[in-house]
Amino acid sequence: MRQFDLEMNNLKKRLVDMAEIVQEMIKFSVDMIVKRDINLSKEVFNREREANLTEIVVDDTCLKLIALNQPVGTDLRFITSAMKINSDLERMGDEAVNICEIGEELLKYPNLKPLIDIPKMAVAVIAMVKDSIEAFNLSDADLADTVLSKDDEVDELKKIIIKDLLAFMTNTSDQTTLIRAIDLMFIAKSLERLGDHATNIAEDVIFMVHGKDIRHLKSL
Repeated sequence: MRQFDLEMNNLKKRLVDMAEIVQEMIKFSVDMIVKRDINLSKEVFNREREANLTEIVVDDTCLKLIALNQPVGTDLRFITSAMKINSDLERMGDEAVNICEIGEELLKYPNLKPLIDIPKMAVAVIAMVKDSIEAFNLSDADLADTVLSKDDEVDELKKIIIKDLLAFMTNTSDQTTLIRAIDLMFIAKSLERLGDHATNIAEDVIFMVHGKDIRHLKSL
């Protein structure tokens, strides 16, 4: 196998590994809130360091592959898609950290309500991340398409959560109730953004495989 092909395979493996780290970060950040286990925040921050280091290595690898090999066609689409996917994964890690930091504040108060839809959102988002990176790993545009369809489920769950929390806010003057409701809204919005990043990855996979840019088609 050519050195170029070996480096391309290593690049793919790094991104798959980074996606696994991100999935763990999302799970631990939401589990911390649901299980009220502050110790899980350490797991999130430890993995954030891994994700940040991987992002730097992947970016450096992509730039070197372009500079030294001047790839064209499918190879160039793979590398440019890898760079965008790398950026989305790093931002996903940041969102997981945001959830964790909000969660640390939430745990200072009793539960506002049983958490049902937020864990559902987390499960759906993690599945989107898993499928989007598998689509990248396998160059499977059909699997990427299924990720795009799952984004509607995440958006709908966020709407349910916001509506539910607004009901709490309009029926109370208690300051701590308002604080907890707002924090849970921010967590729901972070989970929605995580789904958006997974959607971006799926769109990048479709571009990588077919050379077709489907971003913003809904708005055209």
